[in-house]
Amino acid sequence: MGSQTVVADVADELARRVAAGEYQPGDLTPSVRQVAEEFDMNRATAQLTLGRLESYGFAEAQRGKGFTIRDVRRAGGVEVYRQLFRFSIPMPDLAIEMFRDIVDVERSLVLETLLAYTGSAHEADAAELKALIDELETSARQDDPDFSQILAIEVALVRRLLTALGRTMQRAILNSIGEMVLEVPEAVEAYFAGAPDLHVLVWRALAAVWDSGSGPSDAQIALFEDLLGTYHEKVVLRFEEIVGALAERSGAVHAATA
Repeated sequence: MGSQTVVADVADELARRVAAGEYQPGDLTPSVRQVAEEFDMNRATAQLTLGRLESYGFAEAQRGKGFTIRDVRRAGGVEVYRQLFRFSIPMPDLAIEMFRDIVDVERSLVLETLLAYTGSAHEADAAELKALIDELETSARQDDPDFSQILAIEVALVRRLLTALGRTMQRAILNSIGEMVLEVPEAVEAYFAGAPDLHVLVWRALAAVWDSGSGPSDAQIALFEDLLGTYHEKVVLRFEEIVGALAERSGAVHAATA
């Protein structure tokens, strides 16, 4: 195993402990010597490991003291939140709370984008959007659909709309949310609480509205908002089922080996 893999694996374990509350904000991290001894590595590699933990945003170097634990939940930015979510999966309550927040932000952003674009002059390249929707359908119709690929295409579609609308900040937020979800398999799976074909049908319907140029009625918009809200509720419930099942299996394994 390469030294970089060791550094990443041990930094991930230390980050998991921060996420689990085993290390509290303001506490000193284990020293270089303690990390080297616990994980059977030399001190140079241990120093790199603590540096990696700092790069995650979970610790900060204090001159003359070593590294201290940051209050990641209170003071962390988007990148720290992303890392915290990644390490929260073994802790169902925390993972579900964070995922619900992610879904709420994503739903608001996507809904606002779709409604704004539908009411705009449709400045995105229609052929480019159609090509992405065709690619989405091809992926969804596979015998064993790649959920990550499908979700990445959907993020790309919304990104194109935000670019056409000139909403660069919202596009940056969407990119961050996409990264958070796409690197956590359980989160990706949750977004497919329904069949992948349903994702294609929604985008085909939206494209038809844009091509018509007439725009949806108020009643159609209200129905769309309700459907999107119901879909995201199912996504959160599916995530709860997934991480709950993981926790049960983990508990059973620990009991069997105790």
